Amino acid sequence: MPKTIFLAGASGAVGRRLVPMLRSKGWRVVGLTRSLAKCEALTALGAEPVVADVFDAEALRRVVVGAGPTVVIHQLTDLPPKLDPTLMEDATARNARIREEGTRNLVAAAIEAGARRIVAQSVAFAYADGPLPHREDDALALQAAGRQGVSARGVASLERQVLDGPLEGLVLRYGRLYGSGTGFYTAAGTASVHVDAAAYAAVLAAERGENGLYNIAEDDSVVSSEKAKQQWGWSAAWRYKETGT
Repeated sequence: MPKTIFLAGASGAVGRRLVPMLRSKGWRVVGLTRSLAKCEALTALGAEPVVADVFDAEALRRVVVGAGPTVVIHQLTDLPPKLDPTLMEDATARNARIREEGTRNLVAAAIEAGARRIVAQSVAFAYADGPLPHREDDALALQAAGRQGVSARGVASLERQVLDGPLEGLVLRYGRLYGSGTGFYTAAGTASVHVDAAAYAAVLAAERGENGLYNIAEDDSVVSSEKAKQQWGWSAAWRYKETGT
């Protein structure tokens, strides 16, 4: 019987790249979406789609337990196309709720399902001001005003829940995503990462690595991703279509 991953956020930008990568590694992928309309596309990618809202704890529990995963991957976000600045105030609050309440429900469901490991998406641009490049043990901007503070506190909640629970927990602090499905075709500014390289980090984290935080971003003066490179052999230059898995 194939090993199983439950992928929350399977229809998102990272999730759509991640499904075929995991399938090529021999994983059975059960992909969570909120929308029946996205099930056909997930099936075409090779996932077994299930529909539930991450804020409905009981419905989420049923689909996760029913999947029987070894590993749960959390790639849930709720952001507007191209990060439209006119919509970001509300989107930041929604995203923080996913990181807090949604993560709580997903971790609880993973534990009940008997999963061994959880891998979760976070961000590499919530650090407080300080010496550069930022490494994983640097402080987050928890006291920041406005959207920055809301986002950082949501990030901290997600990371704490994943790392402090009974499961093996690995948190991927992604840089600013670009590439297929993100709305951005080139890197914009510092601490960026191509969506393929971000998904590749999740594949690696599902199969190896110690519990903890990992920056996943391209080399620049702002963020250091040396930990992921040294422990996993991860590369920001990795592309799915060019190299396969």
